[in-house]
Amino acid sequence: MTRMFEGLAVALATPFQHDCSLDVEGFRRLTRHVVSGGADTLVVLGTTGEAPTLSDSERDTLIEACLEEAHGRTVVVGTGSNDTHKTALLTRRAQALGAHGALVVTPYYNKPTPKGLAAHFAEVAETAPGLPIIVYNVPGRTGVNITPATLARLWENPQVVAIKESTANLAQIGEMARTLPSGKTLLSGDDNMALPSIAVGASGLVSVLGNLLPAETKALVEAARRGDLAEAQRLHYRLLPLMDALFVESNPIPLKAALKLTGLCGDALRLPLVPAEPATVARLAETLRLAGIANLVGAA
Repeated sequence: MTRMFEGLAVALATPFQHDCSLDVEGFRRLTRHVVSGGADTLVVLGTTGEAPTLSDSERDTLIEACLEEAHGRTVVVGTGSNDTHKTALLTRRAQALGAHGALVVTPYYNKPTPKGLAAHFAEVAETAPGLPIIVYNVPGRTGVNITPATLARLWENPQVVAIKESTANLAQIGEMARTLPSGKTLLSGDDNMALPSIAVGASGLVSVLGNLLPAETKALVEAARRGDLAEAQRLHYRLLPLMDALFVESNPIPLKAALKLTGLCGDALRLPLVPAEPATVARLAETLRLAGIANLVGAA
């Protein structure tokens, strides 16, 4: 059975100019690179896209550019915040611009109860009727974990169709897969957990690595989904050093450094994020070579 958002989704970075203004052409170039690599879904304005630092007009610009470059791919917009009213407004705006879905992170800092989480997602869905919603569970950033019991409550909302699960807790992932209702989608939110997550029942990945190596990441996901363990393991082992290197500092700091090394875009970030440490850049250069990327820009 086909489920919404299965396969490879790539959480796109947001390129900036040296003065930290929006690099729209760089974003378009990156999006075309990801599309050409076979990504099924494009995720704009997620954590990787530094969404909290972007103005409403910049958000609109990126959403419109992504839709124009998608060429039939599904486009999902990150709309979550810790303010339910703001999240609802951002979700409604994404829908108005033509997004195919919204990625909504659990409210951070407020630490809502399961009842509060259900009310939060219900209000967001009501504000954007008919728009599919992906719940984003990343307790390392939010301080709130969506347990399988809480998720069962969220599944009761028909617009909540998928979860991006970023706990790296295989026991929890397995329980979510075991109790997954028909028509709902479980997605790994971590590149290095894609293979084990799919093995226990996930049907896709929301990837950071896919910004750099979309075709290889897509091949890993598809090998795992079709049960070709030998090929999936081969790709996992080949890509694992780079997957790990992309998270030695807070995402997207290492990704931006790697994008600069590969010439896809610059490494500028908006505060409070700052550029990667030299040791991180050196590690990224080595792992990119191991993954098969040669002729790195500016690498020693």
